Amino acid sequence: MAKGYSVFIGLVIVAAMCAAAWFLSPKGENQTTWRSSLIIALVSCYLMWFITFMAQLHPLIEPRRVDIKEGFQHE
Repeated sequence: MAKGYSVFIGLVIVAAMCAAAWFLSPKGENQTTWRSSLIIALVSCYLMWFITFMAQLHPLIEPRRVDIKEGFQHE
């Protein structure tokens, strides 16, 4: 099962990819557009993964089964 430190490992990987996008973007008049597009795409993907990961790691509502007999339910 995934632990909480995978969030930081993902952040380091995305930061490295953003740095690579900054320095390795093609030179020319569209360099700023390339940099911005790549960095925004990487950050957006990381944020979506982070929110989904945290929602599964710490759910707000605990699932309950309704097909269990009364004496066996966890309270």
